[in-house]
Amino acid sequence: MEKFIIYTDGGSRGNPGSAGAGAVIVNPAGAVLREGAKPLGRLTNNEAEYEAVLFGLDLIKKLIGKERVGECEIEVRLDSELVARQLNGEYQIKEETLQPLFMKVWNQRVANFSRLVFVHIPREENQRADALANRAMDEQEAETRPPRGLF
Repeated sequence: MEKFIIYTDGGSRGNPGSAGAGAVIVNPAGAVLREGAKPLGRLTNNEAEYEAVLFGLDLIKKLIGKERVGECEIEVRLDSELVARQLNGEYQIKEETLQPLFMKVWNQRVANFSRLVFVHIPREENQRADALANRAMDEQEAETRPPRGLF
């Protein structure tokens, strides 16, 4: 069976604050197949982590096709222990703002991903996704910062 690994990371500067998501899709040998960064607006860190998972799932569907993802093993690796354990059913979701995001991931799982697992990894193993999330936050902040010299 074909396998793909998605590294995801979401972050927020300010919590809530300017947020971004990063995702990197690799094959089992570690070769990067696709990566992306997405500005998320103003969110908390945990909301950004969920949005990063959703972003990664969207990237894999675009990469291999919606029909094919259901036939593949997809492993999502993230450095948020809270979100990984919530998605694995080990932790309750106590923050109301996370419940709709959990449901979005759950609905994606039911509709498209029959072999989807979530794995908590140390932050050191998630540097590329982290860099992409930070790039997305940088881009977002640059767009909202007033131009220099006009005031």
